[in-house]
Amino acid sequence: MSGHSKWHSIKHKKGALDAKRGKLFTKFIKELTVAARTGGGDPDANARLRKAISDAKAGNMPNDTIDRAIRRGTGEEEGVNYEEITYEGYGPGGVALLIQAVTDNRNRTVAELRHIFSKNGGNLGESGSVGWMFDKKGYLVVEKAAKAEDELFDLAIEAGAEDIRDDEDNWEIITAPDTFESVQTAIKTAGITPQVAEVEMVPQNYIKLEGSQASQMVKLMDALEDHDDVQKVSANFDMSEADMAAA
Repeated sequence: MSGHSKWHSIKHKKGALDAKRGKLFTKFIKELTVAARTGGGDPDANARLRKAISDAKAGNMPNDTIDRAIRRGTGEEEGVNYEEITYEGYGPGGVALLIQAVTDNRNRTVAELRHIFSKNGGNLGESGSVGWMFDKKGYLVVEKAAKAEDELFDLAIEAGAEDIRDDEDNWEIITAPDTFESVQTAIKTAGITPQVAEVEMVPQNYIKLEGSQASQMVKLMDALEDHDDVQKVSANFDMSEADMAAA
């Protein structure tokens, strides 16, 4: 059982609220710009850019805004110069966190993240302090009601998945980064819409939190993900859905 899919599920339900805050477009633009800068502006040859475009369109971002962000990334249009930075830290109960950020001012970002950690029972760590606890994987979450276990297992494994894990109401499908797209395509072709479909840093193990530590962890995650420069947060906590929803 992992807190990973439960946190994603809660976030999925809160998505409309996040969109109202106007934060999603900012994060989409940054990801599109960096993806185009690092891998080129052709989505057919740049898997990261394909994913960024897909996410932006799913979030109802206008095509001209998407195109402009890509042109900024390739240098065809003037724009802010963003850099990617991964921060590492610890949360309540010794939970390990990896924060992937995109910023135009690293001094401002690190100061603000340090404040968020200290305010919510954690601390920012040194580079390399927790990164070894995570693996870069393709990660999909499918509701159990969507497909019978044996059918989903055969479908995912034949498409290149490494593992399928039981997480109460959901199946977690784990892939290598380079087989993520083929597995995602197979899942969607079978008429299944995954709750989550990302290439991200997946924890190797989990720390169970309850009560006040669980509540504090949720507040820390919310504060980090609400920060304009933060693109993704990975953490190795587990907690009950009741604790997660109550925080």
